Amino acid sequence: MPPTVLLAEDDRAIRNALERALTLEGYRVTAVADGVEALAHAHKNPPDVLVLDVMMPGIDGLQVCRVLRAEGDRTPILMLTALVETADRIAGLDAGADDYVVKPFDVEEVFARLRALLRRTSPDTAPEAATPVPEAPKRGTERGPERHVDAAGLRMDPQARRAWRGGRELELTRTEFELLELLVRNAGIVLDHSTIYDRIWGYDFGPGSKNLAVYVGYLRRKLDQPGAPQLIHTVRGVGYVLRED
Repeated sequence: MPPTVLLAEDDRAIRNALERALTLEGYRVTAVADGVEALAHAHKNPPDVLVLDVMMPGIDGLQVCRVLRAEGDRTPILMLTALVETADRIAGLDAGADDYVVKPFDVEEVFARLRALLRRTSPDTAPEAATPVPEAPKRGTERGPERHVDAAGLRMDPQARRAWRGGRELELTRTEFELLELLVRNAGIVLDHSTIYDRIWGYDFGPGSKNLAVYVGYLRRKLDQPGAPQLIHTVRGVGYVLRED
């Protein structure tokens, strides 16, 4: 069965154009004009992925995202936003969104991000999914039936999707968890931007994209604590490395 997309966008021209493009790409699309309709459809017929415009009258995309996450709904959510400030993008991630695309956008970028989101939940769901990048070698220790990954004072349980710094459990979104796991498994190794994009999103969005920097910044906010060393370091012009200085 083709994957299902619930699209909520109040701009009729954008909504109709994106609905046609997604349909031609092989998705089954339900398109609505506001957040109220989006929630109603999500409750009645849960989709494989949601595409939500941030700025909608009444209930906006951020509110839709918060409601679904509060209900325990982990369906991947891609936000469409005309807001370009980092703080605005962080607000979307804080609401529980998995990714975002800034308007005006290239429809091919929307397709790429949807494929990446769907591959995380079901490898056979995304149309024309690219061949996955081989998984990085595992680092860590096995404890009974569980596999824990430890580095730089962090402990992760990939099976339960839980992470701790010291005795403090971290509240992470799906993308944040996967990004942190990649860094932990490669602790002390500088990962370049292209490698991280390929492994986390399955697509390199190019040198002009700020997507990775936003996620790293938000992850740092959750990791850092007073009196403790910073763990994620920027290697200017190259990428990022996890180490405890």
